[in-house]
Amino acid sequence: MDGDWDEASISYSIPLKSAKEGPKFDRQHVDVARIPFPPPGLRAMPTPVTVLAFDTSQELLWTGNEYGRVSSFYGAKLQPYTSFKAHTSQDGPVRQILFNDKGVIALGSRGVHMAMRRGPPLWSIRHEDMQELRCMSFTSKGTAEILVAGEQDKMFVIDTNKGEITKQLPTEYKYKIMRRSRSRHICAATATGAVHIIDSVSFQVTKIWNAHTAAINDMDAQHDFIVTCGYSMRQNGNYMPDPFVNVFDLKNMVSMSPIPFPAGAAYVRMHPRMSTTSIVMSQIGQMHVVDLMNPNTSNVRQANSLAFFSMIEIASSGEAVALADLDCFIHLWGSPNKLHFAEYAAPIELAEPTTGPRLEFDSLDTSLSTVGMPYYREVLLSAWPNNMVTEVGAPPVKIDPQFLATLQERDWGYFGKNTRPLRRNQVEDTRNNESPQSSLKPPKFLSEKARELAKSPEGTPAPEEVIPEFPQVLRDIKLESLKIEVPELYQNIEIKYSKFGIDDFDFGYFNKTQYSGLQNHIVNAYANPLLQVMHYTPLVRNIALQHAATACVDELCLLCELGFLFDMLFKAEGEACQASNFTKTLSYHPEAGKLGLLEEEPHSSRTVMLQQLIRFLLRQMAQNYSLMAQPSPSYPTNLPLQGTFDELFQTSATSSIRCMNCKSETTKPDHTMVNELMYPQNKPGHRNNPRVRGTTFSQVLKMSVERETTNKGWCNNCHRYQTLATRKTIHRIPSVLMLTTAINSNEHRRLWATPGWLPEEIGIIVDNGQFFCFEGEDLKLHLQRAIHTITVYSLTGLAVNIEGGQQQRSHLVAMANIAHSAPIAPDMSQWYLFNDFHVKPIPPQEALTFNTSWKTPSVITYQIKAANNQLDSSWKQNLDSRLLYLDLQSDRADKTYQTLDRRSEPAGPNTIVAIDTEFVKISQPEVEMHSDGESKIIRPTVHALARTSLVRGGGMDEGVPFIDDYITIKEKVVDYLTSYSGITPEDLDINMAQQRGHNLVPLKIAYKKIWILLNLGCKFLGHGLKQDFRVINIHVPKSQVIDTSDLFFIKERLRKLSLQFLAHTLLKEDIQQSTHDSIEDARTALKLYRRYQEFDEAGILETMLQEIYAKGAASNFKPPVKGGVPRTDTPPVDGAAGTGPTTPIRRPGGILGSITPVSTPGRTPGLK
Repeated sequence: MDGDWDEASISYSIPLKSAKEGPKFDRQHVDVARIPFPPPGLRAMPTPVTVLAFDTSQELLWTGNEYGRVSSFYGAKLQPYTSFKAHTSQDGPVRQILFNDKGVIALGSRGVHMAMRRGPPLWSIRHEDMQELRCMSFTSKGTAEILVAGEQDKMFVIDTNKGEITKQLPTEYKYKIMRRSRSRHICAATATGAVHIIDSVSFQVTKIWNAHTAAINDMDAQHDFIVTCGYSMRQNGNYMPDPFVNVFDLKNMVSMSPIPFPAGAAYVRMHPRMSTTSIVMSQIGQMHVVDLMNPNTSNVRQANSLAFFSMIEIASSGEAVALADLDCFIHLWGSPNKLHFAEYAAPIELAEPTTGPRLEFDSLDTSLSTVGMPYYREVLLSAWPNNMVTEVGAPPVKIDPQFLATLQERDWGYFGKNTRPLRRNQVEDTRNNESPQSSLKPPKFLSEKARELAKSPEGTPAPEEVIPEFPQVLRDIKLESLKIEVPELYQNIEIKYSKFGIDDFDFGYFNKTQYSGLQNHIVNAYANPLLQVMHYTPLVRNIALQHAATACVDELCLLCELGFLFDMLFKAEGEACQASNFTKTLSYHPEAGKLGLLEEEPHSSRTVMLQQLIRFLLRQMAQNYSLMAQPSPSYPTNLPLQGTFDELFQTSATSSIRCMNCKSETTKPDHTMVNELMYPQNKPGHRNNPRVRGTTFSQVLKMSVERETTNKGWCNNCHRYQTLATRKTIHRIPSVLMLTTAINSNEHRRLWATPGWLPEEIGIIVDNGQFFCFEGEDLKLHLQRAIHTITVYSLTGLAVNIEGGQQQRSHLVAMANIAHSAPIAPDMSQWYLFNDFHVKPIPPQEALTFNTSWKTPSVITYQIKAANNQLDSSWKQNLDSRLLYLDLQSDRADKTYQTLDRRSEPAGPNTIVAIDTEFVKISQPEVEMHSDGESKIIRPTVHALARTSLVRGGGMDEGVPFIDDYITIKEKVVDYLTSYSGITPEDLDINMAQQRGHNLVPLKIAYKKIWILLNLGCKFLGHGLKQDFRVINIHVPKSQVIDTSDLFFIKERLRKLSLQFLAHTLLKEDIQQSTHDSIEDARTALKLYRRYQEFDEAGILETMLQEIYAKGAASNFKPPVKGGVPRTDTPPVDGAAGTGPTTPIRRPGGILGSITPVSTPGRTPGLK
């Protein structure tokens, strides 16, 4: 089975000299136990073991994990014994464990912790100078004192009995491993490959031994010998294990002959009872047992595992060996008959219940003083160290002042209705409520807030919630990404719906910034993070907006949709937007379903879908760009030629394919727009592969771009399948590097979880077909030397996959450095988290820190640094507006509109256009019914734009329509809403629409006309435009909106007036008699605006408003019914209760007058 020892070479000889000193290994040594290492949380993924240590006085094996937790396992079966936190998760992994009679000493990067073997803490030490601790060792005082050091300029001497720092020692060396020999020496390995012999009394370096040229991976010291294994630097910049073990004689202070180990020595241990015997092991499990005095008598064993081994430890008895592998398993090997850990083991303490004498309390006269109290000889469990105490007491429950005002007084006190979200007598957890990490509770609906605000004293906010503004300067807080469970900041947020639909949801509660988020209630909203990352990459934003400003009318053009979306996000200035037009266009592509890019289709994980989407999207963008980048006489363009797009996104290379048998070689162009990351191979049997641990991002990127692979393929020269080696020769790198992470294993996750692994800047050199990448200090050095032409790239953003937390499904978020897309470059990075519509600033460390359990990157975007903050707004001056003046029905005299004249009616900032739209329903709301009769809207009604009408707002032809477009709808219409919209199935039928004189166009044409007017600076006038703009999926700045529902509105009345009522009251006109007409509604809004201007100029506006509301109160704000013809209101908003089909039932005759609307009772009157 996995982890068994190979029976080959199972017996071996031990020199007589060593064999007399202790027990020897024999045929009975087998794999006794193999257990999975416990994960750090209930829903967390397993993490590797960071330290292994056998107890010196009890039968316990101790381990540490990456989150500061220490665990112990008892006996040959490795039964769990104790588990406790030595330090917080932010302090990183447990580095080392030592033992004395009183307990266990655990070392973290920023502190030292000592606890009893049962778990209760004895002491814990933290110091401001403890930053990068790595190792510790007992001193000349035995287990009463330890020396602590690390990759920092100060060492500490700690008294283990008192738990105090007794001495601080400055040092110029960086130590990573410490071992104490039985002599008076402490052996310390440095980060540069040297071993220092330190006096255990004076702590002075007495001898320096240069063991390895690059680094030391493992070291041990026993008796009079030091053994080390390490790495050497190869020409390609990788660390390679040295094929030997170095030995140092402490007695004579001289180096001994190295021990050859062809497999590459990774770990080494001295046998605790055989003074000259050493055990050397490779990552793939090959083990040599060697006599230092006679290296030629080594014996070979093989430990089998599906993953690489990460460490080895030998018990002080010499009868047990523990191994840990990268699949997060612990192996225990030894002889089942005589396996024990400690040489003289003491029994462990077990939590067995004890029964004392029964106390009789039958009589009320029994004194409680007869119950004895125990005597304690050790510190109680309740005596926590000061650094472990985080909360003292609980704050009192906050009582709502409005609740107190509603209480009714009785003789025995006060009582009132329980308005808290708690049951009767249920205690409120006020600690969590006061915690800064508390979750964001769902906000109240906007309508509810408005009612409360109206009841509150003037000038005071509603009593619900006063949310603190997000700080502009982020404090040094603990990183959320280091938590074991998914924090609230990263969890998926659902939109709640009231009877007023999605417009009643308070998106502003989740975003106090000027950067807009994207709503997640639409289909295919998984693309939101990628769209945000692309939006905050200036080169991508520029090319999308430049293309959208051309004469492109392709209804499947995704590049245009990106431009429209980016413009909307910029204009929204923090208001939540939705990418419904983009996702709708994406779903129209026939390839999208085949590639698994649609949520309606069976698909894999969302991170895989997103990585597929960026490849598909860039291919489509290239095609869209090429169509408009080729000038033609009829459609000239200001865009650069197609080569510009390739320079932005395409890595230009030549792929060389070489047959390993006949050595023939073929080449072919191999260009790519998305580079998928490759990681160092970590397969057993490939002993010369570079170690994954220690690999930098630059090395991974170089491997991924050059892409050296070996696989089976057809050789035309050999006429058979052969092994083919493929490698890329790089010619040019793009201005925007799009990378997909391709994280497929726990090893990849652990690599990304390395602190600081993803750099914010990289430098790339392409020289003679070779690709070189640098980061950190190497990048600074190359920039200073200025020998080669190096291109510096900045990290603009990344899409991150968040694994499900507490019953949460996996979803994606975006991290974007908006400093690179700001008009003026700030002094420092400004990272923001875009969790759909939840937007919040975060520290750079938070954005670039990943978690093996729940946070991993999916798509990464780099852009050349020279393009940072280069936002191109020239597209507004080059906006192709010819579509506005193009009449597709110039030969028809019965059309309902008159196109604008380019010369006499140029659209511009002083142009007012009256607008109204009609829409149909393409999806019914999804409602969840509960057993108590309550209902909850899961997904709201989905509307589609069916008609847009725009009327001239001034000039000689004021009130004359210049756009009256009917829109083709590809989705299935479930309700035409004819009684509200006036739209019938025939209006949207391509054959019938032409007969009726309707201008039936794709959504892209209708949308682009409105978008052109918006960017020409025109002002849009209408009644209740918020819903129109949402269905159109466009954001119009408030400075360009004239909404008559706001002009004729008294805020204190909490009611806006309908277009019907205002038309009847002010204009003495009856509209919407049997159905709606968008041209009529737009004209009516224009007339109301003119009447508003008259009132305002005469100074009687306030008086007229009061009179209008008085008339409305008398008539229930409805005009009278005339001629028995029922009036129609605006269709109910999304989610209104009781909505049903409103498609008319056609009576014989086929004319509009014979249509009887099937209305729904209980309809909520709308604005129009």
